[in-house]
Amino acid sequence: MPTLHRLTPWHRTPYIDSFFHPRGDSDLLERIFRLTENKTSVRRELVAGLTTFMTMAYVVVVNPRILSEAGMPVEGVLFATCLSAALATLVMGLWANYPIALAPGMSLNAYFTYSIVLGRGIPWQTVLGVVLLSGLLFLILTLSNLREQIVNGIPECLKQGTAAGIGLFIAFIGFRNAGIVVANNSTFVALGKMSDARVILACLGVLLITILLARRTDSAILIGIVAITLIGIPLGVSHWPSQLFSWPHPMGTLLKLDLRGAAKLGLGELIFVFFFVDLFDNVGTLVAVCEEGGFLRQGHLPRASRALLADAAGTIIGALTGTSTVTSYIESAAGVAAGARTGLGNLMIAGLFLTAMFCSPLVAAIPAYATAPALILVGTLMCGSVAKIKWDDFTDAVPAFLTIIATPLTFSIATGLSLGLLSFTLIKLFTGKRGEISPLIWVLSVLFLLRYAFLSAE
Repeated sequence: MPTLHRLTPWHRTPYIDSFFHPRGDSDLLERIFRLTENKTSVRRELVAGLTTFMTMAYVVVVNPRILSEAGMPVEGVLFATCLSAALATLVMGLWANYPIALAPGMSLNAYFTYSIVLGRGIPWQTVLGVVLLSGLLFLILTLSNLREQIVNGIPECLKQGTAAGIGLFIAFIGFRNAGIVVANNSTFVALGKMSDARVILACLGVLLITILLARRTDSAILIGIVAITLIGIPLGVSHWPSQLFSWPHPMGTLLKLDLRGAAKLGLGELIFVFFFVDLFDNVGTLVAVCEEGGFLRQGHLPRASRALLADAAGTIIGALTGTSTVTSYIESAAGVAAGARTGLGNLMIAGLFLTAMFCSPLVAAIPAYATAPALILVGTLMCGSVAKIKWDDFTDAVPAFLTIIATPLTFSIATGLSLGLLSFTLIKLFTGKRGEISPLIWVLSVLFLLRYAFLSAE
């Protein structure tokens, strides 16, 4: 998400301070979060936490909607989404003391559903096993400090190309779910029926959310989703839920993962892709948010390993309960802009996520055309990374472009990554820039060559 405007903290009053900061708890909160050292207060941190949650609350709606297309029960995915987000956010706040919230990532849930389950016909239970294995890999590499070294070994052009390619991939899915584009035997895709009420509402949703984002409105995406759903009720294309709240129903996805199937030959690549995409997504978000908050020290992030443990823990919990990979959310920048400087506000965010798991009837009532604009706009924001690519250097530009274009056209993040990385290695090798190929890139290039030589194409 773009950097949001800085909110003016509330003026202090003795009543509010005594309500949010009772004398008996002050020493404990000070020891855990070091509020005085970070020049903040309980009230400011909690308000900032509320701000962050409102900007990313759309994940409670969008993630179950996307994973339900893989055949997963909405109620189970909602429970897993809220629980994994709450626990990962708590780990980040209590262990790393950073005001960064986590939840299932919008790029990886799309890869889970459209590339693996629908594209390759792999059961979602098996893919959950893959997510768990990737989460365990995150944990091991974080404890050994290898994750940071891996990030440093991947070329910048491939990092930016991957982000932009995933953005186009997500946006394309949004266009398809909205009915704006449809399949066509002659041209592969074509413009949908623009007179359809669902298509019109989806286009209206894109316009509304764009205006709200441009006006720096908190929770712009969530407001857009809710507004379009409500407009569709009198038009007969969406309906009121039978009830507003219900007890969580986790059993449809809880512990349904298939580890034996995930360990079969040929799924190692999928584990790598989950790891690869989350690695750059998470680290990129951490750096961006922490830079805005002034947390970096000479370009390095203190307590980086603790922060990286949060997404590993969230991913493991998410796989066990029934959702895709958990990662840090760039929407945390909204909370930092509102004054967050510690992990105290994460307690507020976690509590709100736990409360949201009682709202499955509301989530199930939101139609695909209402969440499609959110995918389109999230994809738009991710494409901003193309500005960081060195387009005047063909040895960087071409691998980045192949990654960007291959991801949506092949409907596969894995294919986009592999083509970009292989082209990077070959172009650098034959243009006399062998020194720019790290040992990690050599290893990955060989693995991808073996993939194309011995495994069937996706």
